[in-house]
Amino acid sequence: MAEQVLRLEHVCKIYNIGLPAQTEVLHDIDMTLDKGQFLALTGPSGSGKSTLLNIIGLLDRPTTGRLFIKGQETGRMGDAEITQLRGHTIGFVFQDHHLISAFTALENVMMPMLVASGFPSRRIAERAHEIMVLVGLEKVENNLAMNMSGGQQQRVAIARALAMAPDLVLADEPTGNLDTKSADSVFELMRQINRDSGTSFLMVTHNLDLAKRCDRIIDVVDGRITA
Repeated sequence: MAEQVLRLEHVCKIYNIGLPAQTEVLHDIDMTLDKGQFLALTGPSGSGKSTLLNIIGLLDRPTTGRLFIKGQETGRMGDAEITQLRGHTIGFVFQDHHLISAFTALENVMMPMLVASGFPSRRIAERAHEIMVLVGLEKVENNLAMNMSGGQQQRVAIARALAMAPDLVLADEPTGNLDTKSADSVFELMRQINRDSGTSFLMVTHNLDLAKRCDRIIDVVDGRITA
């Protein structure tokens, strides 16, 4: 039986509870993601994908239901435990790469490790270089992020997401701001990392051509999983 990296059981999210503007954004969500799977999350704008991704990424908590990360139920964890679990288990890639433009590519990749350790070390620099090799940017790792192309910046963002060797990478429209060629290149990089390392990926995308190249597609409409 495959190891589950992620499991949601009857997850609901309600805002403004008890007020006239009370809104249930997610309704009874059940889903799983096994180790090594590459899953696409699709659906129209406003369907609840971002809210679901925030809950899975431990940036928000469900109103009801249970969320398990690597078998650990997160509902009873305090904020410090949640922060530690998120930092060591989940990597994030966003549509807007959120790089520090005045830092080099290598320095951006080092940041999660520096935050975790509290101080720089040779091993952190070596680890960052190893990941830059993995994403094919070792020759430009000392370039400022602001001087790189959109495709290169997104590759740096992927490298940063891998810095802590996470079990799960959450990618929110990672190709949304890229041209077709760059989008395909970035997707194939994530897919290759997924195949080679067994890292699980959950990618939110409106690009159905890319979604069809994933292992599974989960479609969310009006806060419910429809397929």
